[in-house]
Amino acid sequence: MSAMTFRAAPAAEGATWVKDAFAAFARQPLGFAALFAFCALASLVLASIPTVGWVVLVVAWPAASLLFMIATERGAGGGIRQTMGAFAALAKRRDRLTELFKLGVCYLVAGVLTSWVVGWLDGGAFAAFLDAASNAQTVPDAMADRLVDPAVRYSFLLRMTATALLSIPFWHAPALVFWGEQSWAQSIFFSTVALWRNRAAFLVYGLVWSAIGIGFSFALGLAVGLAGPATGVALAAPLMMIFWTVMYASLWFTFVGCFDLSPTPTPALETNAP
Repeated sequence: MSAMTFRAAPAAEGATWVKDAFAAFARQPLGFAALFAFCALASLVLASIPTVGWVVLVVAWPAASLLFMIATERGAGGGIRQTMGAFAALAKRRDRLTELFKLGVCYLVAGVLTSWVVGWLDGGAFAAFLDAASNAQTVPDAMADRLVDPAVRYSFLLRMTATALLSIPFWHAPALVFWGEQSWAQSIFFSTVALWRNRAAFLVYGLVWSAIGIGFSFALGLAVGLAGPATGVALAAPLMMIFWTVMYASLWFTFVGCFDLSPTPTPALETNAP
């Protein structure tokens, strides 16, 4: 196992993680865009397969987030080939793939249990809302009434809180499995401890991302108001791609911000270039 110690990140470093992620994306926008496009396409294909596709998609989430972390670590060293080389780097660490799979299964089980508990707590309000939304016979006024229903609002709040809590043990877990060479269980424990120890930095990190999300939404709304819906639709895709790509790229910076780690170097791609 690689030597690893916890690192205490000051609160202001949460903003630095976001800034560094945007800088990493700016150095390799095509590489990150290609990686995001591949993952998005794979997600759409899997989501189209009933039940089995969704199970595979959830189980693969830790490995997918790790791809962005590897790409961020490697991105400063070259072009699109280096960024997409995250796949080769992950494949060469076959000893870690089994633990990543176990981590993905654990994430699936935790997600199912969390969804069941939240569904029990909200009395089925969210399930009823989804049924109404998917029913073509539901009139807009009925949907509007459901949106302002206190039970539905309570359900949304419960699910947001549960999602945030669920992310804590799995936040650093893929990186700890890959670079820290930990087991899936160890990675979950140390991820939880690291986020708790650096909760002030993560609070700032979350606030910065919230502000960026509001800014993106404002820019999109302004574009729609000034140039029409067609322009808004044209801007929505690249803005969302940048937002989510940079957010996933920032995972690497949160990891090295919370751990002093002497990692096993990611395998370099062989190249014939001079």
